[in-house]
Amino acid sequence: MPKHSQISFGHITVTSLLYYKFRCSASLPFWQYFFCRCEPFVEIKRYCDINLSTGDIVAADRIDREGLCGKKASCLLRQELVLENPLELHRINIHVQDINDNSPQFKKKTIKFEIRESAHDADVGQNAIQGYSIEANENFRLNVIAKGGGGKYSELVLEKELDREQQQELTIRSGTAVIHVTVLDANDNAPVFSQAIYKASLPENSPVDTVVVTVSATDADEGVNGEVTYEFDHISDESNNVFSLDQTTGEVKVSGSIDYEELSAYEMQITAKDGLGLVSSCTLIIDITDVNDNAPFTFIKSLTDPIPEDTPPGTEVGIINVQDRDSETNGQVRCSIQHNVPFKLVPSIKNYYSLVTTGQLDRELVSDYNITITATDEGSPPLSSSKTVQLSVADINDNPPVFEEQSYSAYVTENNKPGSTLCSVSARDPDWRQNGTVIYSLLPGEVNGAPVSSYLSVNGDTGVIHAVKSFDYEQFRSFKVYVMARDNGSPPLSSNVTVSVFISDVNDNSPQILYPGPVGNSFMTELVPKAAHGGSLVSKVIAVDADSGQNAWLSYHIVKSSDPGLFTIGLHSGEIRTQRDISESDSMKQNLIVSVKDNGQPSLSATCSMYLLISDNLAEVFCRRRKPRLLFDGAVAIPSAYLPPNYADVDGTGTLRSTYNYDAYLTTGSRTSDFKFVTSYNDNTLPADQTLRKSPSDFAETFSNSEESLEVFGYLDGPLDYCSGTSLHISLCSYYLVVHKSYHVAMQIANMLSTLTLKSISIFFKFMVFEQNVGSSHLPVRGWIV
Repeated sequence: MPKHSQISFGHITVTSLLYYKFRCSASLPFWQYFFCRCEPFVEIKRYCDINLSTGDIVAADRIDREGLCGKKASCLLRQELVLENPLELHRINIHVQDINDNSPQFKKKTIKFEIRESAHDADVGQNAIQGYSIEANENFRLNVIAKGGGGKYSELVLEKELDREQQQELTIRSGTAVIHVTVLDANDNAPVFSQAIYKASLPENSPVDTVVVTVSATDADEGVNGEVTYEFDHISDESNNVFSLDQTTGEVKVSGSIDYEELSAYEMQITAKDGLGLVSSCTLIIDITDVNDNAPFTFIKSLTDPIPEDTPPGTEVGIINVQDRDSETNGQVRCSIQHNVPFKLVPSIKNYYSLVTTGQLDRELVSDYNITITATDEGSPPLSSSKTVQLSVADINDNPPVFEEQSYSAYVTENNKPGSTLCSVSARDPDWRQNGTVIYSLLPGEVNGAPVSSYLSVNGDTGVIHAVKSFDYEQFRSFKVYVMARDNGSPPLSSNVTVSVFISDVNDNSPQILYPGPVGNSFMTELVPKAAHGGSLVSKVIAVDADSGQNAWLSYHIVKSSDPGLFTIGLHSGEIRTQRDISESDSMKQNLIVSVKDNGQPSLSATCSMYLLISDNLAEVFCRRRKPRLLFDGAVAIPSAYLPPNYADVDGTGTLRSTYNYDAYLTTGSRTSDFKFVTSYNDNTLPADQTLRKSPSDFAETFSNSEESLEVFGYLDGPLDYCSGTSLHISLCSYYLVVHKSYHVAMQIANMLSTLTLKSISIFFKFMVFEQNVGSSHLPVRGWIV
């Protein structure tokens, strides 16, 4: 709150006509002078100013005591001193002393007095006066004097002073005639006013020709000597401009605009003069009564602009002064502002208000306030005026940048060019200028073990994100980074957003044939029973594609065959089957070249060779195997252990009691994993009386040297046709079991390895197939996963 108090600056006097310099004697800190100014209290004209460096108050304009105060004995010039830091208000009363700077002035530059010539007889000769005589009396005597030219005249000599008012006529008698002497009036009486002082009251703004008062003076003389005329004497210009005087009737009328605020009373001298110039005077005093003809006006004494938006409620931001030139009730003023702003007016000293904040300011919601100050007086009817004050709210850094999206996604195809644009992020900061300037940067982090900056970069000004290097879909399909938006405020504020980068696949990987091995690598010879009929499953080409989607959709084609009409391959399964029954004329050695193509654009392919051996003596073939062989050489070749075959006698029903083991190993959990497929081998010969359905413990001896524990993964028991295509796990793989009449068992891994998602897994499949006779409809199958 400001300090509003009237302080004494001593007796400061200023003489008119001088540009006077004086210094305040108040005890104020020197530094405060740099934030103060001198304002008029009521007068519109500014007479004083202050030197902000020295604190000296100097006259800013000519000070005329007569113009300010007229004939008042005391002339007071009121000024106000406003200290803005801290906010204080002080009043200064300056007494203006009179100096002799005005010469005396007459109303009329020339004054004329007229004296009438003595009477005479215009006749001549005998008709002229011949002689005079007068009866003796106490008042007159007659003196006859001869003039040149024979004329005579007499002089009535007054022996004693006459008083017409006591006796107007005297009769003097002689011996021969009566002479009637008429005493003529002499201008021996001045006009006399009925009142020495006339007083009148007149409302301001009275219309022209309004009769204010009528003055009256009488003269005891008669004739011209008693004719009285009126005129103003020693009248000021202000009075002469607004009043007129009828010279004959003495009526004083309004002749100009009367303003109480300009002059509240008029005093003038009126003279009454008779025909021969005798005068007398009276005083006319006219009091002007105030009417409510002036609306209040508002002065902004001090204003803090702009206002920081963190200004607490109750902070004073300005000093308002309201004034009304009317008097008494008409000059009493109340002040108010509108209700939809976070400000209020708090009354201080008379006619002063403090503009105070009432709530928290937020520049981002309202940056400027137009405050309408309405001043209304107590007159009837009341008059009012308004003044608009504009206040700006200064910004502070109170808002962090806000991203337009909660998260961002960027899509890029692999093998992109370094420097290509992925996406752009955008954050808005409602603060102003540097507080609202947003700078973007990547937060530190790692992607696939490397710093995030080695993959992406962001433009600090625009938020555009660029790829630093080319991405490989087969290394990683997506990753996340965090972008920070920071403003330039003090202290700076920031926010983060997640940017997910998704890499889309392109067909940049050829199919990889897992089984059989590619040309130039070790491969195995497939055995085909000679008794196989048309449509029998001979083998299966297993291939994978590191790409995904259409790019990994594989198709199989036989591009070359020793006997084109003997074998066919499933377009999407890779299953090699006989097209017809094998005859004696068919060559026992068949060569196939298989092409595997993906569905990408352009399509990529791989080829493999497969050797098929047609034989009706499987035991003889197995007996010739004395060395371990590698079916597929991936990242690490895993040879199968060699186990000498043991055979059991075939009873009359032709049942082959034997197990065939297929080992498959998967070393990692993605589509680029190295898949090891080891050829089948004869494990042991089952006795004829051995049970068909063996529990996992029955096979524990086989894995007695392994640390892995065995677990039954699944058990199938159903028709032979149902066994083909049965999956061990929906996202793992598929296996196919076909039993031919020659009791040859073939197991293949299906082309579903691309769906594997485990990080590291080792899979071991062990299958036991037992068929009592060719026509059996049930096939027990067991599998273990370790």
